[in-house]
Amino acid sequence: MTPATAEARAVERANQAFYDAVETSDLDALENVVLTGPLAESVTVVHPGWPILRGRAEVMRSYALIMANTEYIQFFLTDVEVAVDGDTALVTCTENILTGGPAEEDGSAGALVGGLVVATSVFRRTSEGWRLWVHHGSPVLADDDDTDEQDDGPAGMDDEPGGPDTNTEE
Repeated sequence: MTPATAEARAVERANQAFYDAVETSDLDALENVVLTGPLAESVTVVHPGWPILRGRAEVMRSYALIMANTEYIQFFLTDVEVAVDGDTALVTCTENILTGGPAEEDGSAGALVGGLVVATSVFRRTSEGWRLWVHHGSPVLADDDDTDEQDDGPAGMDDEPGGPDTNTEE
């Protein structure tokens, strides 16, 4: 294994540790992943739909709120790409997210919802290893394949005699 490959794998492990911490709502584990020290005030996160949050304390507070208000979340990462240059690394990926609400009264799982987010994370090499410096997630808007490409007019109009869907051959 080349040194570059070893560094990329170390960054991948740090990236996975980040997602594992969020999935398991382990704030202590997340504390170990997020950058500390002189650059702590430049730690930044953009959660989908949120404004930019800056500073380690504000970023950690946001994750604490997410963890406290998320019953279930699981990430399936795809399209993971890692680039390392010196003490900085860039990770891009697609987060295939499965999340759910509270369990039903009968104990069965609550409703599950899926979503896609494209994410960019920047890691910084420290004496303790690679640490998350910046994380930005942007939602991917799903194509609505269920919509008709033509406007059928007011509801029910196409069902009425003489409506736009009436086939008249002369």
